[in-house]
Amino acid sequence: MKTAIEIKDVTKKFGEKTAVNNLSLNIIEGELFGLLGINGAGKTTLIRMISGLLEPTTGEISVCGFSVARQPEKVKKIMNLSTQETAVAPNLKVKENLELMGGLYGLAGEVLSKNVEWVIKEFRLEEVLCERAKNLSGGWQRRLSIAMALVSRPQVLFLDEPTLGLDVIARRQLHETIKRLKRSMTIVLTTHYLEEAEALCDRIGIMSRGCLKAVGSPGELQMLAEADNFEDAFVRLAGGEDYEQ
Repeated sequence: MKTAIEIKDVTKKFGEKTAVNNLSLNIIEGELFGLLGINGAGKTTLIRMISGLLEPTTGEISVCGFSVARQPEKVKKIMNLSTQETAVAPNLKVKENLELMGGLYGLAGEVLSKNVEWVIKEFRLEEVLCERAKNLSGGWQRRLSIAMALVSRPQVLFLDEPTLGLDVIARRQLHETIKRLKRSMTIVLTTHYLEEAEALCDRIGIMSRGCLKAVGSPGELQMLAEADNFEDAFVRLAGGEDYEQ
């Protein structure tokens, strides 16, 4: 099995605060890896370092064999990031948003058309294709925002809290879309929803106070913590006694 993301002894400090503390992790090509932890655990900081948006204080990160620090342009060509915030151009129509993002990644002509048609089908956007993004519901806007991150057909996709703020139905629909994407690319998902991590992820890394406390499948983590269910396993491994979904 090939390694898609390699993280070696990475630390990130903001002044006196340590957001990520000497973290090492390998993520396998084609897996859906979840980063799970309470707010402030360091998940988003780690994702931003892997994607090149933040520079580690110490340590090394590589994506598909390319150094994030020394080969950022090569990394940017093979990855994309969907942030916690919904990012769409409100006055553009759905298809125009997709074409705009593809153009920013240098896509044109037949390649752009094929990629746009692919994400339209994958995210089932046909019924809102001619709507302006600002007129869409929150769930549809979130779906469009993630679709825009996929129009470049990245090898590695980062989903940072993809269902944050969505209602139950919109969250379930997005879960089905994410499941369809599994195996076609490497996906790293951050979440603080336990049921989301358990349902979607091949492996999960539990973070607490900037440290990686444990890594494994939901079943393996449950066994490691000697817990009857995944929620109890998380609480024991992360020390999240105050955790609330």
